[in-house]
Amino acid sequence: MDGAAEEAGAGTAEGVTGGAAKGADAARAGSVRLDHVVHRYGRGGEAVTAVGPVDLSVPAGEFLVLVGASGCGKSTLLRLIAGFEQPTHGSVRVSGAAPRPGEAAGVVFQAPRLFPWRTVRGNIDLALRYAGVERGQWPRRRAELLARVGLEGTERRRTWEISGGQQQRVAIARALAAERPLFLLDEPFAALDALTRERLQEDVRRVTAQTGRTTVFVTHSADEAVFLGSRIVVLTRSPGTVALDLPIPLPRGDVDADELRNSGEFAELRAQVAHAVRAAAAA
Repeated sequence: MDGAAEEAGAGTAEGVTGGAAKGADAARAGSVRLDHVVHRYGRGGEAVTAVGPVDLSVPAGEFLVLVGASGCGKSTLLRLIAGFEQPTHGSVRVSGAAPRPGEAAGVVFQAPRLFPWRTVRGNIDLALRYAGVERGQWPRRRAELLARVGLEGTERRRTWEISGGQQQRVAIARALAAERPLFLLDEPFAALDALTRERLQEDVRRVTAQTGRTTVFVTHSADEAVFLGSRIVVLTRSPGTVALDLPIPLPRGDVDADELRNSGEFAELRAQVAHAVRAAAAA
């Protein structure tokens, strides 16, 4: 084989190998891929494009934060990834397949959406039942989940007997019950006071590091985005498209939260994201 043929053959082999590697990565448990996604609400002349086109790949284990001004399509993208809605154009894949509601991911909404007539224990047990966990394993799994979100000793309390922050912790524990490889959170701390919000941010950061789950988190706060994310995507105003795709090189191991928030690098990244959000909203 001459040199040109060898080079062509090597290029072909590399292309095949590279394509296979990309395909394997896209199919990894918890990975997310959006290809040319557009989503519209309504029909005909009254149709409104909420997002798109959006191309986005989220590797397994990444903590991606979607940030942008109100109405830019952040929550729409999250619902598409969860399988609650289908894109008008393009495709969404989770772990290599089209997402199915209730199976693709554990989801936490802005409101806890707990069953008020049930105790904390009852809410967790219901999630374990729907997750297909054997009943004999419920006490151990329940104790693990409550410990993970810092709610030991609350299982016999009614949901209306605990604070808003504790209710959201129960919602997080319930979403973790199914052990899905993907964790979706839609502005879960927006209605909480600043101190509770910071504590829960620290909890989510810790829990996702412990579990290694791929996480997609929606917020409008640059501060929250930089603290939580290993990567931030800023969306333009509606229809939302990607204005900035920014890796966050902050430590994600055992780190003091206050020290991190007060660091110069954190301040620089927060300013960069805040500027990008303002510019994207005004464009």
